[in-house]
Amino acid sequence: MDFEGDIKATAVKHLREEISTLISTANKGDEVIVRLESGGGLVHGYGLAAAQLVRLKDAGLKLTVCVDKVAASGGYMMACVADNVVAAPFAIIGSIGVVSQLPNFHKWLKNHDVDYEMFTAGDYKRTVTVFGENDAEDRAKYQEELEQTHELFKHFVNTYRPELDVAKVATGEHWYGEDALKLNLIDSLQTSDSYILERMEDNEVYALHSRQKPTLAEKLGLAQAAEATLSMAVDKLPDALARFELNSRLNILK
Repeated sequence: MDFEGDIKATAVKHLREEISTLISTANKGDEVIVRLESGGGLVHGYGLAAAQLVRLKDAGLKLTVCVDKVAASGGYMMACVADNVVAAPFAIIGSIGVVSQLPNFHKWLKNHDVDYEMFTAGDYKRTVTVFGENDAEDRAKYQEELEQTHELFKHFVNTYRPELDVAKVATGEHWYGEDALKLNLIDSLQTSDSYILERMEDNEVYALHSRQKPTLAEKLGLAQAAEATLSMAVDKLPDALARFELNSRLNILK
Protein backbone atom coordinates (compact mmCIF):
# COMPACT_ATOMS: atom_id res chain seq x y z
CA MET A 1 0.00 0.00 0.00
CA ASP A 2 1.01 3.60 -0.51
CA PHE A 3 0.33 6.56 1.75
CA GLU A 4 1.28 10.04 0.58
CA GLY A 5 0.30 12.46 3.30
CA ASP A 6 -0.61 16.12 2.94
CA ILE A 7 -1.02 18.53 5.85
CA LYS A 8 -4.56 17.27 6.56
CA ALA A 9 -3.73 13.57 6.06
CA THR A 10 -6.61 13.36 3.60
CA ALA A 11 -5.27 10.07 2.22
CA VAL A 12 -6.52 8.39 5.41
CA LYS A 13 -9.90 8.13 3.69
CA HIS A 14 -8.50 5.52 1.31
CA LEU A 15 -6.10 4.05 3.87
CA ARG A 16 -8.90 3.02 6.22
CA GLU A 17 -10.76 1.30 3.37
CA GLU A 18 -7.65 -0.56 2.26
CA ILE A 19 -6.89 -1.66 5.80
CA SER A 20 -10.44 -2.89 6.32
CA THR A 21 -10.09 -4.94 3.14
CA LEU A 22 -6.80 -6.43 4.31
CA ILE A 23 -8.10 -7.32 7.75
CA SER A 24 -11.05 -9.16 6.24
CA THR A 25 -8.98 -11.12 3.71
CA ALA A 26 -5.41 -11.60 4.98
CA ASN A 27 -4.21 -14.41 7.21
CA LYS A 28 -2.63 -13.83 10.59
CA GLY A 29 1.11 -13.50 10.23
CA ASP A 30 0.92 -12.05 6.72
CA GLU A 31 3.11 -9.02 6.14
CA VAL A 32 1.72 -5.67 5.06
CA ILE A 33 4.13 -3.19 3.51
CA VAL A 34 3.20 0.48 3.55
CA ARG A 35 5.27 2.86 1.45
CA LEU A 36 4.90 6.06 3.41
CA GLU A 37 5.78 9.62 2.46
CA SER A 38 4.75 12.48 4.74
CA GLY A 39 6.21 15.53 6.40
CA GLY A 40 3.39 15.64 8.94
CA GLY A 41 0.39 17.87 9.49
CA LEU A 42 -2.68 18.25 11.68
CA VAL A 43 -2.64 16.30 14.93
CA HIS A 44 -6.09 14.76 14.62
CA GLY A 45 -5.54 13.77 10.99
CA TYR A 46 -2.29 11.93 11.61
CA GLY A 47 -3.52 10.55 14.90
CA LEU A 48 -6.30 8.84 12.96
CA ALA A 49 -3.89 7.65 10.26
CA ALA A 50 -1.59 6.10 12.87
CA ALA A 51 -4.57 4.47 14.58
CA GLN A 52 -5.51 2.87 11.27
CA LEU A 53 -2.08 1.23 11.08
CA VAL A 54 -2.49 -0.02 14.64
CA ARG A 55 -5.56 -1.95 13.41
CA LEU A 56 -3.27 -4.07 11.24
CA LYS A 57 -1.17 -5.13 14.21
CA ASP A 58 -4.23 -5.75 16.35
CA ALA A 59 -5.42 -8.12 13.61
CA GLY A 60 -2.23 -10.17 13.90
CA LEU A 61 -0.57 -8.87 10.73
CA LYS A 62 3.09 -7.92 10.52
CA LEU A 63 3.54 -4.29 9.54
CA THR A 64 6.53 -2.93 7.65
CA VAL A 65 6.77 0.76 6.78
CA CYS A 66 9.16 1.80 4.02
CA VAL A 67 10.27 5.42 3.77
CA ASP A 68 12.10 6.56 0.65
CA LYS A 69 11.99 10.33 1.18
CA VAL A 70 10.37 11.55 4.38
CA ALA A 71 8.49 10.35 7.45
CA ALA A 72 8.63 13.32 9.75
CA SER A 73 6.41 14.51 12.56
CA GLY A 74 2.94 13.05 11.88
CA GLY A 75 4.57 10.88 9.24
CA TYR A 76 6.87 9.41 11.86
CA MET A 77 3.92 8.97 14.21
CA MET A 78 2.55 6.60 11.59
CA ALA A 79 5.88 4.92 10.87
CA CYS A 80 6.74 4.18 14.50
CA VAL A 81 3.73 1.87 14.77
CA ALA A 82 5.39 -0.64 12.44
CA ASP A 83 7.16 -3.82 13.51
CA ASN A 84 9.84 -2.94 10.98
CA VAL A 85 10.74 0.56 9.78
CA VAL A 86 12.89 0.62 6.66
CA ALA A 87 14.27 3.89 5.30
CA ALA A 88 16.48 5.00 2.43
CA PRO A 89 19.89 6.38 3.47
CA PHE A 90 18.90 10.00 2.87
CA ALA A 91 15.26 9.78 3.96
CA ILE A 92 14.26 12.42 6.50
CA ILE A 93 13.13 10.84 9.76
CA GLY A 94 11.91 12.14 13.11
CA SER A 95 10.78 15.69 13.87
CA ILE A 96 8.93 14.59 17.00
CA GLY A 97 7.46 17.92 18.02
CA VAL A 98 4.43 20.19 17.75
CA VAL A 99 4.13 23.63 16.18
CA SER A 100 1.36 26.19 15.94
CA GLN A 101 1.66 29.65 14.46
CA LEU A 102 -0.77 32.37 13.52
CA PRO A 103 -0.76 36.06 12.64
CA ASN A 104 -2.49 38.62 14.83
CA PHE A 105 -4.28 41.57 13.28
CA HIS A 106 -5.42 43.28 16.48
CA LYS A 107 -3.15 46.33 16.16
CA TRP A 108 -3.98 46.74 12.49
CA LEU A 109 -7.71 46.61 13.21
CA LYS A 110 -7.31 49.08 16.06
CA ASN A 111 -5.40 51.50 13.84
CA HIS A 112 -8.25 51.34 11.34
CA ASP A 113 -10.94 51.83 14.01
CA VAL A 114 -12.31 48.32 13.57
CA ASP A 115 -13.62 46.55 16.66
CA TYR A 116 -13.50 42.76 16.93
CA GLU A 117 -15.88 41.09 19.33
CA MET A 118 -15.91 37.45 20.40
CA PHE A 119 -18.28 35.77 22.84
CA THR A 120 -17.42 32.52 24.62
CA ALA A 121 -18.67 30.34 27.45
CA GLY A 122 -15.88 28.59 29.32
CA ASP A 123 -12.63 30.14 30.52
CA TYR A 124 -10.49 28.55 27.84
CA LYS A 125 -12.89 28.20 24.92
CA ARG A 126 -10.51 30.58 23.14
CA THR A 127 -7.00 31.53 24.19
CA VAL A 128 -4.90 33.13 21.45
CA THR A 129 -6.84 34.41 18.46
CA VAL A 130 -6.14 35.95 15.07
CA PHE A 131 -8.14 39.14 15.50
CA GLY A 132 -8.40 39.69 19.26
CA GLU A 133 -5.84 41.05 21.72
CA ASN A 134 -3.77 38.23 23.23
CA ASP A 135 -2.36 38.62 26.74
CA ALA A 136 0.26 36.68 28.70
CA GLU A 137 -2.32 34.35 30.24
CA ASP A 138 -3.69 33.48 26.80
CA ARG A 139 -0.24 32.66 25.50
CA ALA A 140 0.67 30.62 28.57
CA LYS A 141 -2.47 28.51 28.26
CA TYR A 142 -1.89 27.97 24.56
CA GLN A 143 1.70 26.90 25.20
CA GLU A 144 0.43 24.50 27.86
CA GLU A 145 -1.87 22.91 25.29
CA LEU A 146 1.05 22.50 22.88
CA GLU A 147 3.13 20.84 25.60
CA GLN A 148 0.28 18.45 26.38
CA THR A 149 0.05 17.48 22.72
CA HIS A 150 3.81 16.93 22.63
CA GLU A 151 3.60 14.65 25.67
CA LEU A 152 0.91 12.59 23.95
CA PHE A 153 3.12 12.34 20.86
CA LYS A 154 6.12 11.19 22.90
CA HIS A 155 4.04 8.65 24.80
CA PHE A 156 2.69 7.24 21.54
CA VAL A 157 6.19 6.85 20.08
CA ASN A 158 7.48 5.25 23.28
CA THR A 159 4.60 2.76 23.26
CA TYR A 160 5.54 1.35 19.87
CA ARG A 161 9.32 1.83 20.04
CA PRO A 162 10.19 1.27 23.71
CA GLU A 163 13.88 0.84 22.88
CA LEU A 164 14.01 4.44 21.69
CA ASP A 165 15.46 7.18 23.91
CA VAL A 166 12.44 9.44 23.48
CA ALA A 167 13.89 12.28 25.55
CA LYS A 168 16.86 12.41 23.19
CA VAL A 169 14.92 12.43 19.92
CA ALA A 170 11.71 14.28 20.84
CA THR A 171 13.29 17.68 20.32
CA GLY A 172 11.63 18.52 17.02
CA GLU A 173 14.84 17.69 15.13
CA HIS A 174 14.99 15.42 12.10
CA TRP A 175 17.74 13.10 10.93
CA TYR A 176 18.75 11.40 7.70
CA GLY A 177 18.47 7.65 7.42
CA GLU A 178 21.94 6.66 8.59
CA ASP A 179 21.78 8.80 11.73
CA ALA A 180 18.18 7.76 12.33
CA LEU A 181 19.34 4.14 12.39
CA LYS A 182 21.93 4.92 15.06
CA LEU A 183 19.22 6.54 17.17
CA ASN A 184 16.87 3.53 16.77
CA LEU A 185 14.28 5.63 14.97
CA ILE A 186 14.36 3.02 12.18
CA ASP A 187 15.39 -0.63 11.91
CA SER A 188 17.32 -0.82 8.64
CA LEU A 189 18.57 1.14 5.64
CA GLN A 190 17.06 0.13 2.32
CA THR A 191 14.87 1.54 -0.42
CA SER A 192 11.31 0.30 -0.70
CA ASP A 193 12.08 -1.10 -4.16
CA SER A 194 14.92 -3.21 -2.84
CA TYR A 195 12.93 -4.44 0.15
CA ILE A 196 9.90 -5.42 -1.93
CA LEU A 197 12.04 -7.24 -4.50
CA GLU A 198 13.65 -9.24 -1.69
CA ARG A 199 10.25 -10.23 -0.35
CA MET A 200 9.15 -11.30 -3.83
CA GLU A 201 11.89 -13.94 -3.95
CA ASP A 202 10.12 -16.16 -1.43
CA ASN A 203 6.62 -14.71 -1.18
CA GLU A 204 3.64 -13.70 -3.25
CA VAL A 205 3.41 -9.92 -3.20
CA TYR A 206 0.27 -7.99 -4.12
CA ALA A 207 -0.22 -4.25 -4.58
CA LEU A 208 -3.39 -2.85 -3.04
CA HIS A 209 -4.86 0.41 -4.32
CA SER A 210 -8.33 1.81 -3.76
CA ARG A 211 -9.91 3.57 -6.69
CA GLN A 212 -12.74 6.04 -6.81
CA LYS A 213 -15.02 5.96 -9.81
CA PRO A 214 -14.50 9.22 -11.74
CA THR A 215 -17.45 11.50 -12.22
CA LEU A 216 -18.54 12.65 -15.64
CA ALA A 217 -17.07 16.09 -14.94
CA GLU A 218 -13.72 14.51 -14.04
CA LYS A 219 -13.78 12.45 -17.21
CA LEU A 220 -14.34 15.62 -19.21
CA GLY A 221 -11.70 17.53 -17.25
CA LEU A 222 -14.24 19.97 -15.84
CA ALA A 223 -14.09 19.06 -12.16
CA GLN A 224 -11.48 21.61 -11.09
CA ALA A 225 -13.10 24.45 -12.99
CA ALA A 226 -16.50 23.65 -11.51
CA GLU A 227 -15.07 23.38 -8.00
CA ALA A 228 -13.34 26.76 -8.31
CA THR A 229 -16.51 28.43 -9.55
CA LEU A 230 -18.58 26.96 -6.73
CA SER A 231 -16.00 28.00 -4.15
CA MET A 232 -16.10 31.60 -5.35
CA ALA A 233 -19.89 31.61 -5.20
CA VAL A 234 -20.26 30.38 -1.63
CA ASP A 235 -17.07 31.66 0.00
CA LYS A 236 -18.61 34.70 1.66
CA LEU A 237 -16.45 36.87 3.91
CA PRO A 238 -17.87 35.92 7.37
CA ASP A 239 -17.49 32.22 6.64
CA ALA A 240 -14.00 32.73 5.27
CA LEU A 241 -12.90 34.63 8.39
CA ALA A 242 -14.37 31.96 10.66
CA ARG A 243 -12.50 29.20 8.83
CA PHE A 244 -9.29 31.21 8.93
CA GLU A 245 -9.65 31.67 12.69
CA LEU A 246 -10.21 27.93 13.22
CA ASN A 247 -7.49 26.67 10.89
CA SER A 248 -4.92 29.07 12.37
CA ARG A 249 -5.43 27.52 15.80
CA LEU A 250 -5.10 23.88 14.80
CA ASN A 251 -1.93 22.28 16.16
CA ILE A 252 0.43 20.72 13.67
CA LEU A 253 2.80 17.86 14.35
CA LYS A 254 6.17 19.12 13.22
